[in-house]
Amino acid sequence: MDKNIRIMETEDGSHTLLNIAMNETYHSRHGALQESEYVFIEQGLYYWMSHHQASPQIQIMEVGMGTGLNAILTVREAMQHLGLHFYYTTLEPYPIEEETAEKLNYLRFLPKIYTIQAKFRELHACEWEKDVPLLENFTLLKRKQKLESMETVPCCYDLIYFDAFAPNKQAELWTQEILEKIAEMMKPSGVFVTYSAKGQLKRDLKSLGLEVETLPGPPGKAEMVRAVKPSL
Repeated sequence: MDKNIRIMETEDGSHTLLNIAMNETYHSRHGALQESEYVFIEQGLYYWMSHHQASPQIQIMEVGMGTGLNAILTVREAMQHLGLHFYYTTLEPYPIEEETAEKLNYLRFLPKIYTIQAKFRELHACEWEKDVPLLENFTLLKRKQKLESMETVPCCYDLIYFDAFAPNKQAELWTQEILEKIAEMMKPSGVFVTYSAKGQLKRDLKSLGLEVETLPGPPGKAEMVRAVKPSL
């Protein structure tokens, strides 16, 4: 196990990782599972689905695969929405070791069925830079790449899970230049969600023409942000 990474339990009983060198956790100390469920699934995925009920597919990009928690929660949703095909691209330039992933306790909180339990292990073990069909309606593409160096593909993604480390720890991912790149890659009516609610973030997103909402945050955090790209 990476000596700079330590597993720690958050207030809702679920694990997160502490990057000792950065003194930063991968999820909220107030509850890793609660944060991911609320920010990315409820305020991101469910919001998009409620506005695109007739769509046969969704393209999701996650910035920061980390522990794989957001990904496995989305796999769970795919198992419940078989008429929707999920294409899930996740960026992670510094993947955690499989040994570390095996020690995370997320399976305790997921449905007690073999498929989803096995898929958590598979999403960490499967090849990078290759489309992997985790389910008949869930295709995973892991990219060991920084967002800064990723080729910009205009109007590609329906939903962005922006789960980078905090602006004071990973400032290079919160610049207007990076946000402009993300906005360009979002489809019209595409949705961007993040746990952060920094004033500068909201101003930058608004300056790029996105419709920005400040929402109540997950437990332990006052606010979060959702931004929507106007439809054509």
